[in-house]
Amino acid sequence: MGEVFAGRYELIDPIGRGGAGAVWRAWDHRRRRYVAAKVLLQSDAHTLLRFVREQALRIEHPHVLAPASWAADDDKVLFTMDVVSGGSLAHLVGDYGALPPRFVCLLLDQLLSGLSTVHAEGVVHRDIKPANILLEATGTGRPHLRLSDFGISMRKGEPRLTETNYVVGTPGYFAPEQMMGAEPDFPADLFAVGLVALYLLQGKKPDAQALIEHFAAHGTPGAPQGMPEPLWQVLAGLLQPDPHARFRTATGARKALAAAVEMLPEPGPDDEPVEVFDQIGPLPAGFGPDGPVSVPRTPVTSAPGDASAATAGLVSQQPHGAGGRPEGTAPPVSMSETGSFHLAPPPPRPAPLPGQAQPHTPAPVPSFAAPDHAVAPGPAPASPAQAPPGTASTHAYTDPYPPAAAPPQAPHAMTAPQAAPRRRPGPPRAVAVPVLVVALICFAVGIWALTQT
Repeated sequence: MGEVFAGRYELIDPIGRGGAGAVWRAWDHRRRRYVAAKVLLQSDAHTLLRFVREQALRIEHPHVLAPASWAADDDKVLFTMDVVSGGSLAHLVGDYGALPPRFVCLLLDQLLSGLSTVHAEGVVHRDIKPANILLEATGTGRPHLRLSDFGISMRKGEPRLTETNYVVGTPGYFAPEQMMGAEPDFPADLFAVGLVALYLLQGKKPDAQALIEHFAAHGTPGAPQGMPEPLWQVLAGLLQPDPHARFRTATGARKALAAAVEMLPEPGPDDEPVEVFDQIGPLPAGFGPDGPVSVPRTPVTSAPGDASAATAGLVSQQPHGAGGRPEGTAPPVSMSETGSFHLAPPPPRPAPLPGQAQPHTPAPVPSFAAPDHAVAPGPAPASPAQAPPGTASTHAYTDPYPPAAAPPQAPHAMTAPQAAPRRRPGPPRAVAVPVLVVALICFAVGIWALTQT
């Protein structure tokens, strides 16, 4: 099993890594479900401030992947979100290259839908790129996109955590005004959306600097080869270097995209369907769809009379000999409910042969009896089965064939001393009776004195 973080999140296996932390698949023991846990790699003040901003973001939208909860344990902190197993847009382009225009329009519509909700909360994402746009593993069905990683996002009007001339984001997806140190604003996110769309349609990262220079020198260029003109007009409205000439809102860009989709040609029957694969992989050993899996124990099937193995309840899968125990091992010692140990039962005695006298079972000897060497046994009787010469005699509790009962002992034989009667607690009678008489006399004198007053 994995490490349990803050007594709640069990880290299972790493599924991603970013600049600020590693993402783990984890099991939430409280809510009984799998989550993606982002564990911060650094705990300096600057990183913690960004963490506080990101985990405080609560945006409910089907195409936004925002933090759901957070936890801290000593000097480590993490926040959790839903597990999205289809990888990112970078994985999808790596699998298929350039994507069909209608498929790209569907992804852009979902991205702009989620971004419009983010902007409605007054939040600027500032790091929109293919690696931060995740996909559910939907196979060949309708794709489902999730905008993630709000690590450097900020609300409009909040103080910046970086210097004025320092640019935060991913090179290649900066808006021109970001490069000049302007305050973060919504049109900068829309410029990044346009670059992401070019990446999906061309199958490679666009040259943002060359594109900006071409727009500045020659105005809006014509549609690239293979790109439908209606779709290019929408992308050109997202890629304008001047933020005032760009789409101002994600909702406006989404409306223009919907009008352009109606003019796109229908997909042909020979077009290859795009399948979104599961990029995370199966759960490791010890975990199932409903959480950690407990290994079932094998109940013991003990032989008759083996009380110790039956009490233990579990045995290892080894060859067993007589009595239900592994061969070559001593009988197991188990503990009862009161903490005492059970003794293994004695071996069964063989049935007597026809015509042979029943073996005598000696009565249990009290704990206060004299030791064996203090008793003078009588002469041993003759037995039809005599031990061979030179063989030492064995005690009755170890000999499987006990001898016949011995005849009555002679009158002069020594016997075990009888236990003395147990005394009752309290003083002896010679002391108790006089004390009782004196007490009665004092009681009578006291009553007499009370009657005379």
